[in-house]
Amino acid sequence: MDAVVSLRIEPVSDDATLRDWQHVHNEIIPTDPLSLDDIRERARRNRLTVAYSGELLVGCSTVRPPSDETTAATVIVRVLPEHRRRGFGTAMYESELAEARDLAATIETIILESNQDGLRFAEKHGFVEFERYVLPGATIAYLTLRLADR
Repeated sequence: MDAVVSLRIEPVSDDATLRDWQHVHNEIIPTDPLSLDDIRERARRNRLTVAYSGELLVGCSTVRPPSDETTAATVIVRVLPEHRRRGFGTAMYESELAEARDLAATIETIILESNQDGLRFAEKHGFVEFERYVLPGATIAYLTLRLADR
């Protein structure tokens, strides 16, 4: 757990952090790779962050505010596989959850069905599945989970 003490979470604010966010996203979601332009567009609507342990990139996150389609805020935390089970995901999640709670009472997350580590993490933190969908041309479903009242 000592590694978490050195966790630094930074907003995506320049080309270097855009590329780092892209690297993590595209490694964890290979079925839907994003270009830098895609990420720039997302950064206009959402809070995007990258997380580092020292200078080492460990993950990225998204906080999506409520929209016309949903009254929930969405929190998505991605940790590179080689950095999992060290507390990074929990630290990132707690930080992003605090941001999301300022936006909405209902919190959701979205996980690629094949990301079993991410699904276990979400369930451990109180999320329950309420929707699945497959993007056009894809074969792996995305799971939308909602944070259950505790």
